[in-house]
Amino acid sequence: MDRTAVADVTPSGAFARKESTFRNSFDVHGPHPPERDRYVLVVSLACPWACRALSVLHLKGLENVFKVVVTHPVWARTRPEDANDAHCGWVFVKPGESIANPAGVGHFVADGRCSSSAPEDAKFVRDLYELCGAPKEQRFTVPLIWDTKARTIVNNESSEIIREMNTNFNAFSSSPERAALDLYPEALRERIDDINGWVYHRVNNGVYKCGFAVTQEAYDQAVKDLFEALDDINSILSESRYLCGDVFTEADVRLWQTLIRFDEVYVVYFKTNKKFIHQYEHISGYVRELWQMPELRAATNMDHIKTHYFASHPSLNAHAIIPIGPDVNLDAPHGREGDYPRK
Repeated sequence: MDRTAVADVTPSGAFARKESTFRNSFDVHGPHPPERDRYVLVVSLACPWACRALSVLHLKGLENVFKVVVTHPVWARTRPEDANDAHCGWVFVKPGESIANPAGVGHFVADGRCSSSAPEDAKFVRDLYELCGAPKEQRFTVPLIWDTKARTIVNNESSEIIREMNTNFNAFSSSPERAALDLYPEALRERIDDINGWVYHRVNNGVYKCGFAVTQEAYDQAVKDLFEALDDINSILSESRYLCGDVFTEADVRLWQTLIRFDEVYVVYFKTNKKFIHQYEHISGYVRELWQMPELRAATNMDHIKTHYFASHPSLNAHAIIPIGPDVNLDAPHGREGDYPRK
C-alpha cells in the first residue's frame, strides 16, 4: 500500500487529491437519522478539512450532539507489523503516551486534546475504514462521522458534513440562536458555490499542490494560481467584510482553515514563500477577526497543526524539526468594522 496521500500525483508531477467515497446524508427517513449521542466526529486538530467540520459543530452548538474524537497530530505506520505495508496515517494515542514519526524520528507526546478512546477501540483511523469495507482507492482521511448503531462511516466529505450540520441537526442545537444560524443561506448560495469552487482549487487544495508537487513545472503553476487567488481574495475583502458580503458563511469557514495555517506552516513547508498572509492589507485583518471568533478559535490548535505538518512527512522534513514561526499578534484589533468598500 502507498505510504500516504502524498503519493497521489499525476504523470506531470502535480498533486491530485482523491475524492471521498462515503457520501451519505442524515435523513429522518433514512438509515442515519439525526439523533443525539449516536454519531462520532473523528478529527485531527491539524487537518484543515477536519477543522471545517469542528468549526461548524461549535458554530451550530452541537457539542452535546456529536462525540468528538481527536487523533494524535503525527502520522505513524498503521500496520507496523507488516514490512510490506508502508502506509502511514492518523493514529489514536492516549494523552501522556508518545509516538515517533513514520521514519522513527522524534518523541511526540499526546496532549490533553487527544482522545483516550476511539470508536470500535480502533488504534488507527484506517481500522474504521477497513471495518466498514472501504473501497481500495479510498484514502484513510478525516473528518469522518461514525454511526455507533450502524457501525459504519456515514460521511467523510467535509464539504457535505458542514452542510449536514448546518441544516439537519437544528433541533439539537444548544440555543435557538445557534439553530437559526444559517451558513448557507438560500439568497447567497450561488455566490457561495462560486467562491467555494475556485478557493478550493486554487487555495485550500492549492497549497498542497505547491507542497506536494514533484516537478518544477507543476510547482510553478500551483504557486502562480495560489497567489493570483490570494490577490483576488484581498480585493474582495476590500469591498466587503466577508467573502459573500456582510454575512459570515461557510465560504469563510472553508477559507479560514488555510489562511490560519499559511504563515506558520505553508510558507516554509509548502514553499508558498512569495508573501505572508499578514502582509496583505485586507486579508490580515480578516484573519484576525475570524481568529477572535470563539467558535473558530476552539477548533484551532497551532501546536497540533505545526507538529503534524513538520513531523509527519519525512520526505519533506527528514529530522522533524518544527520551526518557531513568525510573531503575529492575532489578538490585535482587526479593524473590519465600518463601511465598505474601503477607501
